[in-house]
Amino acid sequence: MNKAINFVIPEPKEGEIYAGTIINPDGTGKHTFLLPGDNDDADWQTQMDWAASIGGELPDRVQQAMLYKHLPELFQKDWYWSSEQRGSGSAWVQDFYDGSQDWYSTFFKCRARAVRSVSL
Repeated sequence: MNKAINFVIPEPKEGEIYAGTIINPDGTGKHTFLLPGDNDDADWQTQMDWAASIGGELPDRVQQAMLYKHLPELFQKDWYWSSEQRGSGSAWVQDFYDGSQDWYSTFFKCRARAVRSVSL
């Protein structure tokens, strides 16, 4: 049975941009806000630490696809780390040139943007 989901979009904090809402099949979900700043190439752990240091997190793969769809002009046409690992020693990345996703060794250097997620 489908249930109606009623939610109010929270106000963005200063410098944030509302990127959209992701609703899972079970009715749970989250709002995604893109934080200001784009961090130059660094390994995955360095980028995870950078995102946390500015009060955010790296986006997951679904959030990255949404960011590519709705806000591609706010990204370099380059690879960006996600928060999701793919087994030991690798993590998922999003290409903001053509929208593809792949995985790289966590020692590879990619760019990063941070997001703030708010549960529904």
